[in-house]
Amino acid sequence: MGNSGRLGLSWINKDRSLISAPNGGYEWIDRDDFRVTETRLLQNVASVGEVNDEGKRAQDNLLIAGDSADALRSLTRLPEFADVYQGKVKLVYIDPPFNTGQAFTHYDDGLEHSVWLTMMRDRLLLIRDLLAPDGSVWVHLDDAEMAYCKVLMDEVFGRPNFVSTVVWEKTTSARNDARLFSTDQDYLLVYSRNPDSFKPRKVAHTAAADKAYKNQDNDPRGPWREVDYKCPKTADERPNLYYPIVHPFTGKEVWPRRERVWAYGKDEYERHVAEGLLFWGKTGNYSFPKLKKFLTDRRADGTPPRTLWPTSEVDQSRTAKAESKKLFDGGTPFTTPKPERLLQRVIHLATEPGDIVLDCFGGSGTTAAVAHKMERRWVTVEREVETVQAFIRPRLEKVVNGEDSGGISESVGWEKGGGFRHLQVSPSMYEYAAGRVLLAPWVVEASFCEAACAQMPGFAMDLAPEPPFVGRKGRQRLAVIDGLVTESSVQAIVDRLEEDERVVIIGKSYLREASQLLASISPGSRIKKAPHDLLDMKGRVLR
Repeated sequence: MGNSGRLGLSWINKDRSLISAPNGGYEWIDRDDFRVTETRLLQNVASVGEVNDEGKRAQDNLLIAGDSADALRSLTRLPEFADVYQGKVKLVYIDPPFNTGQAFTHYDDGLEHSVWLTMMRDRLLLIRDLLAPDGSVWVHLDDAEMAYCKVLMDEVFGRPNFVSTVVWEKTTSARNDARLFSTDQDYLLVYSRNPDSFKPRKVAHTAAADKAYKNQDNDPRGPWREVDYKCPKTADERPNLYYPIVHPFTGKEVWPRRERVWAYGKDEYERHVAEGLLFWGKTGNYSFPKLKKFLTDRRADGTPPRTLWPTSEVDQSRTAKAESKKLFDGGTPFTTPKPERLLQRVIHLATEPGDIVLDCFGGSGTTAAVAHKMERRWVTVEREVETVQAFIRPRLEKVVNGEDSGGISESVGWEKGGGFRHLQVSPSMYEYAAGRVLLAPWVVEASFCEAACAQMPGFAMDLAPEPPFVGRKGRQRLAVIDGLVTESSVQAIVDRLEEDERVVIIGKSYLREASQLLASISPGSRIKKAPHDLLDMKGRVLR
């Protein structure tokens, strides 16, 4: 418990951060180290199907190969992408490694507990910045980390933003090799960005649920079910809901008992009586009325989502394996896929067509595939290049080209269409050598211009740059020179400025005389040397 009195988790290295290590694991570093705070570029790899022109690529569906933290940071900081995604993502669904201590074929699921918590914390903080005011985040876990992640998400999103814990029945058969209990369920922790704005959509009726509707009094409006007429509030809390009503069979006044009030005010009660919506039992044997809810109304409006999702409604793990195997012509399926109907339920509840869906633990690509078929925009990120090449991209190509008739394709009427861009997170523009931070060898010419602009908060790359000008922030322009900044280059740059414009010049070195000249002919303009002036004395990116 901190000084504020709020409960929170404590773990080893909580004040530090992580970066992906070359061996596929993670390495502890300071949270302000440039390898954490640097804004990476998102480089084009390919495009599939129908996409926008290069100037509008951020508005396409995006398959991003690279570490999820780097990708999320780029989406929130690169102006090209931040304008499209920051505060505008309607749904984030993630199925991170469960940290069960097992080693799966397609990823390492044996992270040490504090590593797992830090890895999740760093990504959830970035996700929070991307969520729309009425957006929600759904984290799919099992028993290994669910309880800890719940407290972690309370810290990141605020406890009032907790919506619910959904229980998914992932199997209907017991595992005979279970040591103690055979686990039947996974969990989806659901949090909103704003508790007053998130409103999940209704769920369509099912035949099984229809069986709860009877017609005990032969009402001509058809089958109905009973709903409690009281609510768990006190008379002190809701005095307008505490009043007497008359029992139609005995003529006596009836008051709600046991610290409760009626669920409806007097005007609503009188309307219910007039419309014959109150039921007191077939023989008047109920002490309190029940409200009739008709099946016809339910079918029209749907019902609020429940927290228990049986396999009969959203399929099970075995179904997902079969879907994966069919997609890849009977080859080796992805180890831990999720069924398309499960993601269909999540996406239906949390979004409308055209909304943005994000999954930064792409896995087999189920989220993106289902979002595409449901006409949502999507972004999916996957760290393992092999997984992107073997599973995600081929699967999404099949969806776009109309070669995927499985999963939910038939139920939503999916045929083909749309497209996506395949991007990759760039390597770091910095590297360590002999205890110093230097520019990486690939950071030259156009790459140097793009990488330098990415490190300057608020500067957007010009769609049609006119070298050395590459970016702009209001009336301030950004010029990048791949080499030495001299007096003549400063004069040439200032000569091209409008009267009220200023400039930031980034070069790999500069003459002192050039800096002095700039200060005299364009007060407020300045020169920065890369990488030194993009970092502080400890090698941290300046934000």
